Amino acid sequence: METMLAGGKHDYPLSRDALHGPHGRAYFAADCSIDPGQMADVRAGHKAVGPCSITHLRSRFPQSFNRSWSHIREDAADVAILCFLKRGTLCLSCPGGQSVANAGDVIIARSMTPYVLESKPDEGGLCEVLQLVVPTHMLRRILGLDVRSGFRMPAVGRRFAIAERILADLFEDTGELHGHAVNLLIESALCVLGDAIKGHASCTSARRTLADKRLQDVLRFIETHLSDPKLSVAQVAKNCGISSRYLSLLLMQNGTPFSALVWNKRLNAAVQWLSASRPGEATISEIAYGVGFKSAAHFSRMFKREYKVSPRQYRAVVPPAAAAEPQPCVTDGGAPRH
Repeated sequence: METMLAGGKHDYPLSRDALHGPHGRAYFAADCSIDPGQMADVRAGHKAVGPCSITHLRSRFPQSFNRSWSHIREDAADVAILCFLKRGTLCLSCPGGQSVANAGDVIIARSMTPYVLESKPDEGGLCEVLQLVVPTHMLRRILGLDVRSGFRMPAVGRRFAIAERILADLFEDTGELHGHAVNLLIESALCVLGDAIKGHASCTSARRTLADKRLQDVLRFIETHLSDPKLSVAQVAKNCGISSRYLSLLLMQNGTPFSALVWNKRLNAAVQWLSASRPGEATISEIAYGVGFKSAAHFSRMFKREYKVSPRQYRAVVPPAAAAEPQPCVTDGGAPRH
């Protein structure tokens, strides 16, 4: 974490400039204005977290951030700014209207839409915000929908508490977490947030339907029995208390037939294992049997068909624990051919 500023009324010009962040900009071009008032006191810390950034801001005076069309033309950074308001008030004005967030709310601004974000202290003289800046394409991918600038909702309930705790822990981390772990945590926080936001946006109950529950039971059983080479529709259906026909229907509605789903999961598990181990730690045969293939030769053929290289060649060129997970390409709506 880097301290952007810790200033008071005697160094007001420094405080005003420091709020722009390193190199004169707070992650994207915008104007910052500050009203020193009677107690000009501000403290702000910033931390890069994977492709995102987290800022914790505490101030005792009103301030505003203005991103105009000229800023957008100058710097077309496409990010979403999620503000968790702990104390005070935030007023966001944009072409879609005006939204006012109070303590306990979350409000979202979009950098490709002009906006003015004004903060004001509460009766105790303090405004406190935990702010997450995330690339819009990443937020869109995780949420599965586009959240407009000015979106506001109360940050109440278990999901927001979990997401906020993850973000706070990432902000306070002193360097013990690295790379892949950080990315997984930030994505987990966004997934939980997305679940809460989607439930609010659609005004629907968060309770799952019976079909959703059945599908989760099926997927959980497949995951935990992936190494069983005899895994079948009949076996899964019996253990999940449903018919084979209904199981097949559930998976088809989810977009993946049973055979394709199982082969995809086995190949992905093999890729992760190859990426995380060296030849002396796990042989190709051990990996093949460990993810449910009946023979190492069959595994090698399937792997090469999907990834264009053999498991041994893949391991030779990919450093352990450094590979992104490739996705096998299953065609014709079924499993890879034998």
